[in-house]
Amino acid sequence: MTDLGFPVQTLRRFVETLSAEIGQDTFSSVLSKAGLPRAWAKPEHFMDMNYQQAAEEYARLQSALRTYYGRGARGILLRIGTKLWNVLLNDSSFGLKTQASLIRGLPKSLRRKQALELLARILGSKRGDVTVHTLDLDLLLVDQSSPTTLNQSDDAPICFVTLGLIRECLFWAVGEEHDIEERACHAAGARQCEFKITIGGRA
Repeated sequence: MTDLGFPVQTLRRFVETLSAEIGQDTFSSVLSKAGLPRAWAKPEHFMDMNYQQAAEEYARLQSALRTYYGRGARGILLRIGTKLWNVLLNDSSFGLKTQASLIRGLPKSLRRKQALELLARILGSKRGDVTVHTLDLDLLLVDQSSPTTLNQSDDAPICFVTLGLIRECLFWAVGEEHDIEERACHAAGARQCEFKITIGGRA
């Protein structure tokens, strides 16, 4: 991937949410086991880096968590993604907050795609990084930059934070849980990360 970018403020909010979820002492242990600087546990450490550096450290932090927790990492990262949604929404620009207010006023059947497009704008460092598509009755979110997977390789999909963000974004929009599957992941050899949201016959 070239010219990969990841918003620095999003990385800082991720670190804050992570620290609150697992505790400062455990966070320090995760960093120590991975050979990462202890300073990474402090959100202010990331203030002066560029988008490329933010993407690299976002990926390395999640890799460290997957190593430390093993199979348990999926649940922890999903929870972090779930909690991150409202944090990022509150941090968003006036324009995005206005868009969010308009979405909540739409009929339920129209809210899901609009909400995912809002999430795509929040996550992407530039337009087109993250896109949303219709699949018959279902939806597909495509993350072409996918900073989680930067320099990562795995046999299975690893974008659990993004999965949690999608889950909470849709719950925020319509008050319902959805079946969401990362059906392709760059870390597992795919060209891009793809998340299928099953809507079926829901109104």
